[in-house]
Amino acid sequence: MPDKDALQETLGIKLANPALLEQALVHSSYINENPTFALGHNERLEFLGDAVLDCIVAEKLYQDFPDLNEGEMTKLRAALVRRETLAGSARRINLGEYLLMGKGEEASGGRDKEPNLAGALEAVVAAVYLDRGLAATAELVFRLLDDTWIKVIQQGTGTDYKSRLQEVIQYRFQLTPSYRLIAETGPDHAKNFTVEVSAGSRILGKGTGKSKKLAETEAARAALERLKEDFTG
Repeated sequence: MPDKDALQETLGIKLANPALLEQALVHSSYINENPTFALGHNERLEFLGDAVLDCIVAEKLYQDFPDLNEGEMTKLRAALVRRETLAGSARRINLGEYLLMGKGEEASGGRDKEPNLAGALEAVVAAVYLDRGLAATAELVFRLLDDTWIKVIQQGTGTDYKSRLQEVIQYRFQLTPSYRLIAETGPDHAKNFTVEVSAGSRILGKGTGKSKKLAETEAARAALERLKEDFTG
């Protein structure tokens, strides 16, 4: 069996029922070659994980971007949960190494195929959701997406928040915004960073993220919301 403890450490989460995580890592090709295997394959979990991801990302977009319409949010959500994006996140945590799959599938490069990686990540999300609930799952999802979230949002909205904030602050205050790390919490594998952005002595916004870069982007976005009259100026 895959080393579920090592994967849980990588994910920064501990499941009460580790059998859910074990099943999330079973590719259907393994069951085809080992029909008496006690656990089923991960396709039902994959189905659930797909829906959970949609819900988590949709709520985040709804809460964070009140000016986006339904079509814009739908486009961004699709970019964030598409197969290529999920497979990239799976590769970053070496998820393919943990999969149980048939010899034929493995020989054909199955551990690095986008459908297998994306499906396994969705199944892992479902396993965490069933075991730990929605809030813990959302935290995991945004830790996995991290810089991908920044890239997709900036491309999708056409806004580089840090660059835009710099333009606004230089125009309004003739200053350059500065970012300061004010809090760092959590264990090494699951840290949260909180950053504030200021112009001179004026604090404009705060942001929290799984990396300093994401926290700075969130702080810049919050600052622009506060200076909304300049955001479209």
